[in-house]
Amino acid sequence: MRTIFLIVPVLTSLISSCSAQVQRMPALMPVPAHMEARTGELLIDPSFSVAITGHKDARLQRAVELFLDHLRRQTGITAVDLRITDSSKAALTISCENASKDIPELGEDESYKLDVSSSGAKLNASTTLGVMRGLQTFLQLVHTGPSGFVVPAVSIDDKPRFAWRGLLVDVGRHYIPIEVLKRNLDGMAAVKLNVFHWHISDYQGFRIESKKFPKLQEMGSDGLFYTQDEVRDFIAYARDRGIRIVPEFDMPGHSTSWFVGYPELASGPGPYQIERTWGVLNPAMDPTKEYTYKFLDGFIGEMAKLFPDRFFHIGGDEVNGKEWDANPKIQEFKRAHGMKDNADLQAYFNKRVEQIVSKHGKTMVGWDEILHPDLPKSAVIQSWRGQESLAQAAKQGLRGLLSSGYYLDLMWPTSRHYAVDPMSDAAANLSPEEQKAVLGGEACMWGEYVVGENIDSRIWPRAAAIAERLWSPQEVRDVNSMYQRMEEISQKLDWLGLTHNSGYVPMLRRIVGNVDPSALKALVDVVEPVKEYNREDLASTPPTSTMPLNRLIDAARPESLPARHFSELVDALVAGNLKPGMEPQLRAVLEKWRENHTDLQPFFEQSFLIKEVDSLSQNLSALGAAGLAALEYLDRGEPAPAAWVSQQLSAIDQIKKPQAQVLLVVAPSVQKLIEASAGQTAALPAK
Repeated sequence: MRTIFLIVPVLTSLISSCSAQVQRMPALMPVPAHMEARTGELLIDPSFSVAITGHKDARLQRAVELFLDHLRRQTGITAVDLRITDSSKAALTISCENASKDIPELGEDESYKLDVSSSGAKLNASTTLGVMRGLQTFLQLVHTGPSGFVVPAVSIDDKPRFAWRGLLVDVGRHYIPIEVLKRNLDGMAAVKLNVFHWHISDYQGFRIESKKFPKLQEMGSDGLFYTQDEVRDFIAYARDRGIRIVPEFDMPGHSTSWFVGYPELASGPGPYQIERTWGVLNPAMDPTKEYTYKFLDGFIGEMAKLFPDRFFHIGGDEVNGKEWDANPKIQEFKRAHGMKDNADLQAYFNKRVEQIVSKHGKTMVGWDEILHPDLPKSAVIQSWRGQESLAQAAKQGLRGLLSSGYYLDLMWPTSRHYAVDPMSDAAANLSPEEQKAVLGGEACMWGEYVVGENIDSRIWPRAAAIAERLWSPQEVRDVNSMYQRMEEISQKLDWLGLTHNSGYVPMLRRIVGNVDPSALKALVDVVEPVKEYNREDLASTPPTSTMPLNRLIDAARPESLPARHFSELVDALVAGNLKPGMEPQLRAVLEKWRENHTDLQPFFEQSFLIKEVDSLSQNLSALGAAGLAALEYLDRGEPAPAAWVSQQLSAIDQIKKPQAQVLLVVAPSVQKLIEASAGQTAALPAK
């Protein structure tokens, strides 16, 4: 019996053999603005060295040292060999014209030119930032060749499409250790993302040390917070990778964790405690108290000194107004100030907060609920509700960012994120001048169901495709090419310490009881977590922040690439494009699925974590059997009996439904096989 570890390579080789592919180009992600492949390749061996000409400073030196460290890890060439030199014979010569800003700024020049030949490589950039981006491209070009590690000869002239290319990580709902965040900064740098949006506070936790208001972290964090020294170190780490850090402290809603230590900020009577459940909850700051603004002035002033970036995010989303409506003093304030609804009250709050943010030298960013005619034009709108609000902001003269369509926690397939563009839909109709107000976008990793163990697998590799959408020319849209390149980039991200691949099997081993997880892996490889917010809807008990994230749904990948490969293979068969020799390998995959429940069955009595997938495992075996039967009918060239087809399709309708909060995503492909066996829309190649 073949092990499941063979299945993914088999499927991958099948697809590359049976599908028409675009011309082979270097697997770069993002795709450069201009690239020309040339003949030859540059050898990377122990004599490889880098020379720096033109402008030199400590930051550029560190960037090159980081590059060499990553190159050592990728190639395994020992630390004493690769080096920086003054020699004119260096394998890579870097020419930098100017230093980047001491404090990274929006819109700095990130362009670069990279020319590689068999005799050497030259990287030219106007700024240190541009050098950083070019070095990441060089690292992506490195691959194993017959003669050793090589970089293909190529000429690249590259620059980003959007200046703001971000990743939001929510640490308010679940604390994420700083070392996990750092390795994700390395991943961001590898795909040229340049803004880390740090969502630091929410109902469930206040995650940063305040020396002015220490009860924020002492009472609002369960002891899980970042010290100011850790924050400074983290900002420096990001700066060395060309990444800005933008903090977000959500207000006036999503703010219960503030009130545990400082209930006088709240609109309701309290008492307050850290929230353990998810959703839009009632607590909100009191916008009518002068104390609120005095407190925020002190807090924002403290954080403005800690975070050097020009932009400061105040949240502003999902205020349900229930505490405001229940507070007679707040209602009287609204009447006295001629406010017709809570939107006017929040606009008043936002305006006051914007004045505080501006006083401390920052530019306010908020979610699209803050959009209001009275909002100062300096503010930036981050849209989670779509391009309509992005366009509306631009028409009002405000800058904006798109996050709608880039929510990684929704477990969408990469192709769906990839299809979303900041300049599509309503934004596509903006005038050229209004289009300049669209700064870019951010992928968002909200934290309800992530901890340090599994967050990498929720961000990567899908965030790389969003990075490409924000960097590469708009016409770069080939989905098949994207998936091919993303799979290669995913493997290279392993060298940065990201655990989206390496953490998978240990999580499965825990579920089966620290034994060989091959049979469980065969199942989990072809399931995905339910989409959108259906996890809450399908939960037997309300999920909380204290719930362990150790189930099969927490180990399953957001998108099953083995299932995608299987689907492409079935499509080729149905279209009559399957090449000779491929059908036996397809059959082997289905046979493995058919027998897998028998292989997995001994574990059901050994581990409480695996019991919930018993019926799911049986369904995979049923799919394997049904797929094999369909292949037999196709092989014999006779239509499958109508009664059998009807029975199988009815069973698949049930199998498609969520079980254990996951989806068996190969079911639609097996359905195609059954339908083909009934209608004779495909024929297998002759044996």
